[in-house]
Amino acid sequence: MARRRQNLAEDLIEITSKLPWWVGAALAIVAYVWLHNVAASDVTAVVQPGKMGDFVGQTLFKTLASVGQYLLPLIFLAGAAMSAFGRHKRRALHEQVAASPERSALNDMSWQQFEALVGEAFRRKGYAVTETGGGGADGGIDLALKKDGETFLVQCKQWKAYKVGVTTVRELYGAMAAEGATGGFVVTSGVFTDEARAFAEGRNIELMDGRALHALIRGVSAPAKAAAASPAATPADSPACPVCHSAMVWRTAKRGANSGTEFWGCSQYPGCKGTRPA
Repeated sequence: MARRRQNLAEDLIEITSKLPWWVGAALAIVAYVWLHNVAASDVTAVVQPGKMGDFVGQTLFKTLASVGQYLLPLIFLAGAAMSAFGRHKRRALHEQVAASPERSALNDMSWQQFEALVGEAFRRKGYAVTETGGGGADGGIDLALKKDGETFLVQCKQWKAYKVGVTTVRELYGAMAAEGATGGFVVTSGVFTDEARAFAEGRNIELMDGRALHALIRGVSAPAKAAAASPAATPADSPACPVCHSAMVWRTAKRGANSGTEFWGCSQYPGCKGTRPA
């Protein structure tokens, strides 16, 4: 079904809803102050010869400002309210999945919820997240991430596409080249084919399957608990976790066949159990 065409007010609300709520509130204040001053200004009553066009233009602009001083702030406030509500929903969804011991919780949501969840997880990792709106149930670039001046693109594959193939990874790589992005992520609640993993090698594309995503979500939801479980300090040059990409800490195995062996363990343990050899 073709998407219904929106009017200007709906477009402004949609754009504002994608911004932080306080930006929409600030725009509402600025719009009111500016348009109120225009509406309250005086229009020259005496029209000089040849200046009728200017007089009509000023009068029309003042009339529009008289209405716009109330209408435009309401539009921005509506967008700000939608932004705040959406933020609340994303946080609640994130905490719900993080509290679930099984990653099957990722399968019980729509593709819109899945994309919102992934965006919230990256926000908590320190990225500035923009929802591009170019994805949908059939794929496409869903999120643009910014961090330290670099851009990363994210493509989300809903759970119904359980095994993600190389075609999806190729599409992301092409989008990265077109946008000049530093890297990219393909995120799924399922798994990737061997061909997809082989293609991603050396192309700065991170493939995050359901297990890694669930570990990431649980890891960024309980930093205090993770810190208590990992008393060892994290060196500045510690490697990144291969599962959730958090910093790793130096540990020593205390039991089992490898007792006494030193290794790198994820700082988000027990939410993530990623390890690297010493």
